[in-house]
Amino acid sequence: MDPFLFCAHHDDHYPAATDRLGPEPGLLRNRSLGQDFSGAEGWSMYHGQVVPGFPQHPHRGFETISFVRRGYIDHSDSLGATARFGRGDVQWMTAGSGIVHSEMFPLMNQEGPNHMQMFQIWLNLPAAEKMVDPHFSMLWNEDIPLLRAEGDNGATTEITVIAGSLAGLTPPSPPPHSWASQADSDVAIWHGRMDAGASWVMPAAANPDTVRTLYLFEGGPLSVTLASGATDTLAPTHGGVLAEANTEVTISAGDQGATWMVLQGQPIGEPVAQYGPFVLNDQAGVEQAFADYQRTRFGGWPWASDDPNHGADRGRFARHVDGRVEEPSR
Repeated sequence: MDPFLFCAHHDDHYPAATDRLGPEPGLLRNRSLGQDFSGAEGWSMYHGQVVPGFPQHPHRGFETISFVRRGYIDHSDSLGATARFGRGDVQWMTAGSGIVHSEMFPLMNQEGPNHMQMFQIWLNLPAAEKMVDPHFSMLWNEDIPLLRAEGDNGATTEITVIAGSLAGLTPPSPPPHSWASQADSDVAIWHGRMDAGASWVMPAAANPDTVRTLYLFEGGPLSVTLASGATDTLAPTHGGVLAEANTEVTISAGDQGATWMVLQGQPIGEPVAQYGPFVLNDQAGVEQAFADYQRTRFGGWPWASDDPNHGADRGRFARHVDGRVEEPSR
């Protein structure tokens, strides 16, 4: 729903790793390596051959917001920037005029299972910002606010505030050219986890035209009560658009608890033309993106392989194009 393009939920229960940070080769024999979206045995290799994930591929005209709940992502890009993030971290990348990057999922545990769970959200860019310079910001887990609310019955709701202020909590800023950086965009990304029987009142959105979508990923069902008194039920693994974004909404979990994601924002209200990794405003823009990528490779690929990873011993970090290095405090 505008301004968002989609939200992908990866939830892979990988086996123990080899010293190459991937599954044992014998477990890969019956998979279509390079195009494994099978979910067999509870996991996929995606486009990875040894390490699961997505080797180098281009983007233009939108943003990726990668929220990693479990496991790690190794990022490398055509501008020479690189990062390893996970365990609650968020990478917010503005593809802008064009970038090539890889997103590999290194399996770090050789003694037991490797659970990888992440959400990747595609947020559109307005036409005026589609050709800005590529950029990424790291929102480290330690800096992302967590709201904890306890009901009268002792059941708890915890909300990770990735974007958009909530109950006086303000997350780190998104990239400067993001739609979320516009003062009146009303963009919010909240990830919630509710105990069985928990209830929480979601505050009203700031603007009456804001679109608010609620996705239920785990547990459920979820009872949704609008300020008008109308009540509906969100079934497990389903999403819905709330009819009254500018009023309070009460959400209540059943005896299975619930894990959910709220995506909200003012619509950009512009035409969308999308083909694969390119999101522009018309078909001519998409065709130009293909031509530019074939001509320039969006800066080329400075890495020795299409699927680089950062080895078994490297902790979380980010090295930006300007040479600045970030390392979380713990």
